Amino acid sequence: MTAPGRSRLGRRSLLFSSLLTISLVVASAGAQGTVAINGVITDPEGLPIYGALVALPGTGHETRSDERGEFRFVGLQAGGVDIAVRRLGFAPTSVVVNLASGVTPERVRIVLTALPALLDQVTVQRTRMSYTGRLAGYYQRLDQRSGGQFITRADIERDESRSLSQLLSRSPGINRVALRSGGGAVRMRGRACRPLVWIDGVPMPAGEVDLDAFPLNTLHGVELYLGGSNAPIEHTAQNNRSSCGSIMLWSRGRDTEGPTTPRRSIVDLERLVSSMSVYTAEQVDQRAELQNREKLQAAYPPELHASKISGSITAEFVVDATGKVEPGTFTVVSTTHRLLATAVPRAIGESTFTPALKDGKPVRQFVRQKFDFGPPQVGASNK
Repeated sequence: MTAPGRSRLGRRSLLFSSLLTISLVVASAGAQGTVAINGVITDPEGLPIYGALVALPGTGHETRSDERGEFRFVGLQAGGVDIAVRRLGFAPTSVVVNLASGVTPERVRIVLTALPALLDQVTVQRTRMSYTGRLAGYYQRLDQRSGGQFITRADIERDESRSLSQLLSRSPGINRVALRSGGGAVRMRGRACRPLVWIDGVPMPAGEVDLDAFPLNTLHGVELYLGGSNAPIEHTAQNNRSSCGSIMLWSRGRDTEGPTTPRRSIVDLERLVSSMSVYTAEQVDQRAELQNREKLQAAYPPELHASKISGSITAEFVVDATGKVEPGTFTVVSTTHRLLATAVPRAIGESTFTPALKDGKPVRQFVRQKFDFGPPQVGASNK
C-alpha cells in the first residue's frame, strides 16, 4: 500500500513533468515557426559595403551592415520576405527571399551599384620604404624574404589553428610536441633539442617554452629559422643556443593597430544631403576635384608593404566651399584590407580640393573616392 505522502509526491512529480512537457512543446513550436536571415552587402567587385541600411518593410525590422558587410535578422515568420537596402551614394535595391520553417536559408548576397559620383581613382604605389620602430627588423626581413620562414598577421588570421604550436607545425620542417603540462612545443628538422624562443627581440630563458601560452590573437608575426647559421646575426644567442633553431615572436601593440577609422561618419551625411545642406555630384554644375593627386602623401602600411600586398579602399567625405575636407565626415565605404582604412584619413584630411560649384558659387559636396595601393611601376624598387 502506498503511503499518502508518497502518493502526493508522485502526483506532484507527474504534474510537474506534464507542465514541463507542455512548455517544451510550446517552445519548440515557437522556435520552429520562426527563422533567421543572414546576408552580406557588397559592391559589384565583391567588396563588403559598410553602413548600408537594411530594412524589412512593414515589419519594423532594420539594421546596418557591419565592417564585413554582413547583417542578420532573427525571429522572422516563414514565407516571402522583402529586403530593402539603401546607402548614400548607391542605387537602392530590394530582393525577396522565401523563408521555409525549419530550414536555414543560404546566405543572402545583395549587390549595390554605385551612382556615378566617384572621383578619379588615386594610386598609391609601393616604393622603397625605410622601416622604423620596434618592428623595423622584422619588416625588413619579411620584405627580403631571405633565410627564414615567415608567418604574417594575415596568415594567422586566415589559419584555423587553435594554438601556436599547431600553427607552427604547418610550416615545413616543424614538428609539434605535446608537453606533459598540457601545453605545446615544437622541434625543428627532427632534432630532439629545444629551439630558442624570442619575444619582441628578447630571448627567453633556457628551458622548454610552452608556445601555447601565447594566444594567437596577440601575435603580429612569426619568424622561423631552422638552424643557427641562417638566423639574423643580431638574434643569434651565445653558447650555441641557436643551433637547434629559433622562433621569433612579434606581438601586437599600438604600433601595429594604427588609428581607429570610424565605420560611419560622426556627421549624419544622409540628413545633410536630404536637406540640401550638402550637394551630391549630380546636383552641382562642377564637381569637387582633388588637387595634385600625384602628391597625395598616403603612407603605405609597412606590414602590407613588406608582404607585397596590394589593395584598395573607397572612402566618402564632405568637401567644403573652401576645398577642405570637413572634420568628422570621413568614413570608409569598402576596403580589401583593414590596414588601408588607417592609411588614407590623415592624407586626405591634409589635401586640398577644388570646391564644387553650383550657380557659379562654391558649395559643400558629398564626395566618394577610391584609393588603389599597388605594386611599383616597372623598373622601380620593390623595397
